Amino acid sequence: MTQGSQLQRLVEVMNQLRSPGGCPWDAEQTHESLLKYLLEESYEFVDAVAGGDRVEMREELGDVLLQVYFHARIAQEHPSDPFSIEDVAQGIADKLIRRHPHVFAGVEVKTSEDVLQNWEDI
Repeated sequence: MTQGSQLQRLVEVMNQLRSPGGCPWDAEQTHESLLKYLLEESYEFVDAVAGGDRVEMREELGDVLLQVYFHARIAQEHPSDPFSIEDVAQGIADKLIRRHPHVFAGVEVKTSEDVLQNWEDI
């Protein structure tokens, strides 16, 4: 399988977990109830990086990714303002392109400090 298909697989797994006949615990979760897990998994990733444990980093980064996908799946269910993981990905890709005109729009920079200044100016 390609990497893209694994990301799609995660979407499908989350859809099944949140759907009728899926997991009751997953179906009951809200953005609010999951916040502690998002923080916990983020700190566990920080610890793995600090410890230089690449196996643990991969696992914890997967747990952080799960939290992002979980929140995006919950957001799809909002009655008046839904959004999906695709919307989240589009938003961050657009933001990265906008914030990196030296890569995507022909703006010239000489140093990483110039890049940071552009980031703040944009």
